[in-house]
Amino acid sequence: MRILSTSDARLTRLAVLGSPIDHSRSPQLHRAAYDVLGLDWDYGRHRVDSSELDGFIAGLDDDWRGLSLTMPLKTRAFELAGSTGGELDRRARVTGAVNTLAWDRAGGLLGFNTDVAGLVHALADEGVARATHVTVLGGGATAASAIAAAAELGAEEVQLLLRDPARGEALAGLAASVGLRLRTVAFDGAEIVESTLVVSTLPGGARPPIDLPESLRAAALLFDVSYDPWPSAVAQQWALVGGRAVGGTGMLVHQALLQVRVFVGGDPELPLPDEDAVLAAMRAAAR
Repeated sequence: MRILSTSDARLTRLAVLGSPIDHSRSPQLHRAAYDVLGLDWDYGRHRVDSSELDGFIAGLDDDWRGLSLTMPLKTRAFELAGSTGGELDRRARVTGAVNTLAWDRAGGLLGFNTDVAGLVHALADEGVARATHVTVLGGGATAASAIAAAAELGAEEVQLLLRDPARGEALAGLAASVGLRLRTVAFDGAEIVESTLVVSTLPGGARPPIDLPESLRAAALLFDVSYDPWPSAVAQQWALVGGRAVGGTGMLVHQALLQVRVFVGGDPELPLPDEDAVLAAMRAAAR
């Protein structure tokens, strides 16, 4: 990808966009990283919804280096990156979701998905390097990333729990493309089967319409992508039976580290200079 590099000193502005956005910890994470790297870059936050994203980007001047995207912008960001003459990275193409935008030298938008690898790395921190059967709660853009992450963990089947199972049709093609069987189940408990890992992509304050089976909560690790409020409503269900629940702070840090790689070196796979120190600073800032 023909991305701008740190040698382009005039490009000093970055931000996270979404709605809601006041809770986002991305500014402190990115600022901590750039402090370690000795980069005097400005990273802010802006409340932007899907209908406003095109206009916001069109109004940016030449000082801007890139953007982080959160709910509800990931699908629209994917569409924008694919329509401007830019490029999409592999995980963005698979999921149809973009959480990172940057500009190339020709002015095209480059779209990346760092959520997939961020989740995989966060699970590795929790001792999960493989999971053969995964349950995903919710059906939005982050659920798409969770399904792709399940494939990278070696899963054979994903059980997708939704209030309206018909919404799972949009993710069936994704699952098939990464070699997974997808079972879409209503949140009524009748057909829920056991898993070793449950990934919740529900908003932190959202409570599932039922208490999930006690056997599932007792045996499976819950990884909740939500980190505010914590414990989330789903994590509270796990606590009632002594189950293990982990919040999304680790995923937040790891996906942000990959965004920093994009903004600094143009490649989410290219490690940063002194990356151990950068990661330590970001973890400290996330507390």
